[in-house]
Amino acid sequence: MTMGKQTKALQHGAIALAFAAAFVGLAAAGNFYDECDATWEPQNCWAYDDGNRLSLALVSNSSGSMIRSKRQFVYGTVSTMIQLVPGDSAGTVTTYYTSSLGENQDEIDFEFLGNETGQPYTIHTNVYVNGVGNKEMQFKPWFDPTADYHNYTISWTPCMIVWYIDGTPIRAFRNYEASHGVAFPTSQPMFAYSSIWAAEDWATQGGRVKTDWSKAPFVASYNGIDLDVCECNGGDCVAGCAAKFGDWGRYCRLSDAELRQMQGLQSTYRIYDYCVDPKQWTNGQRPVECGLPQY
Repeated sequence: MTMGKQTKALQHGAIALAFAAAFVGLAAAGNFYDECDATWEPQNCWAYDDGNRLSLALVSNSSGSMIRSKRQFVYGTVSTMIQLVPGDSAGTVTTYYTSSLGENQDEIDFEFLGNETGQPYTIHTNVYVNGVGNKEMQFKPWFDPTADYHNYTISWTPCMIVWYIDGTPIRAFRNYEASHGVAFPTSQPMFAYSSIWAAEDWATQGGRVKTDWSKAPFVASYNGIDLDVCECNGGDCVAGCAAKFGDWGRYCRLSDAELRQMQGLQSTYRIYDYCVDPKQWTNGQRPVECGLPQY
């Protein structure tokens, strides 16, 4: 797209997520102008189509862009449609994730690592608890993520986290904190974020392929974001949100069909799994969760 045409630059803030009300009293419909803030380099962020669509641009090694939801939440589902940077996207990282504030953050990640023209993106997932991650799983796409919009969804409940692409689960991370001592995000309210930034030192083929800045700006496009969440800023609402989701059995396991989809996709398209990489293990010990069912 041509930046600056048929768009409205967002200065200091007001862009929004469209909140879809799936849980009683939890979400309200909105658009990019009303429901979110541009928290980094707002001049590189555009909303258009009456605020229903959004573009984030990376224009230099130090100037990308980020949006953040105004609402904090504990548990729920966040979903967006993204068309990733086309052509030579080497060294760029486009993200869609949830995170709490502070250094010891809880975080659930989708990251899309760009590549040189003709080479596939890497779809990177991770989860952090109290600032500790090292639970990466990566995939090569089975579609062209630059040719059209695709849906990316993060589902976070007291039982498990599930990452979906176009409605298909690609990864699950179950809550084994009480039974096996595996850290799981349960207490820190999160925001929803999306961003684009430069990481040519590591993002593409281990940093071997650098960004061609003559191709800038690099633009990722969005078509709506839905947050079906339990709004919470901390305190008593954390337990209340857990009660809303913890009683809903359908959020505590994948269906048999979903499990078959996930296992088939992982067997064909997964390219990295921390569970089989001893370099990621603490004291040489395989993480406990790696030997437990994640569905």
